[in-house]
Amino acid sequence: MLAAMIAPELDLAADPADLTAALIDIASVSGSEGPLADAVEAALRRIPHLTVHRDGDAVVARTDLGRAERVVLAGHLDTVPLPTAPGARGTVPSIWAGAGGDRVLYGRGATDMKGGVAVQLVLAAALTAPNRDVSYVFYDHEEVEADASGLGRLQRNAPELLEADFAVLLEPTDGTVEGGCNGTMRFRITTTGRAAHSGRSWIGENAIHKQADVLARLAAYEPRSVTVEGLEYREGLNAIRIGGGVAGNVVPDTAHVEVNYRFAPDKSPEQALAHVREVFDGYELELTDLSPAARPGLDRPAAAAFVAAVGQEPKPKYGWTDVARFSEMGVPAVNFGPGDALLAHTDDEHVHADAVRECCRALAAWLTD
Repeated sequence: MLAAMIAPELDLAADPADLTAALIDIASVSGSEGPLADAVEAALRRIPHLTVHRDGDAVVARTDLGRAERVVLAGHLDTVPLPTAPGARGTVPSIWAGAGGDRVLYGRGATDMKGGVAVQLVLAAALTAPNRDVSYVFYDHEEVEADASGLGRLQRNAPELLEADFAVLLEPTDGTVEGGCNGTMRFRITTTGRAAHSGRSWIGENAIHKQADVLARLAAYEPRSVTVEGLEYREGLNAIRIGGGVAGNVVPDTAHVEVNYRFAPDKSPEQALAHVREVFDGYELELTDLSPAARPGLDRPAAAAFVAAVGQEPKPKYGWTDVARFSEMGVPAVNFGPGDALLAHTDDEHVHADAVRECCRALAAWLTD
């Protein structure tokens, strides 16, 4: 029992790809990040040039060298649940495939985002005198509802630990800088009618049929492409769930459709909500989730230097990530990490060893050049 409580020891001097495998082998589905957080904290506390803080299952390690700028490298420790399909390789423990230098690593979190976390840990140990002060932020509960976010908890409990001039979130981007992110909101539209026996349907009023107008508006909607600070963001307005009815012989008296709106960072949450209210004029919208967009902030000196160090044309982030939380705090942020985001959460989630190494090299060059 005692051995099971001891955090596995992580070797931060290891090849970042091998460290990724070690991180995958410590299962950390959302809500069960404790053992991995313990291991990360223990490894970081052995490094003399860092000051380490723990808040729940979030860990922050910082340099304090008096540099003119401070940057954040952030990543979440949790993963989505393990796959259940027979033969799935994106599970725990990790599996190596291939031979030679660029092997492929399979396992839950390989892409999202233990490869990025491994890069953070290697840099935290190796960069004793970076050209900017660095805050390495590892947090829990990213893959679940926003209210449970470990980063949000840090923002409430110790906001000073997140203060910076620029932040890099090591979400998978296939080694390309993705600036900012779209915002997201979900809302429900309910229609009502009058129940009746379906054999005498003329007595009732079918609530599902009333959704036809809502669906027609969605089908006719033309989403915009919006250029923000040189990056083109694509919006989307889509029905994601629909329901209604209680039995096979009853005209339903209620029906609902849930809609997801992905909006570009030229809009505030208030402006986004005003837009969908205009689209669905005449209907009451029940807002169920809302997260703001984030502007890319690539005009900031630290961001420009980072883009130059990576050496690739930046792209927009269409999905939502925690760069939006940093943006809310006044910290411009980008996404940059190893792995293809399309592989995240899949049964065969994997990352190439060289992708992890290249990400580590790019960030090291930016922080030492």
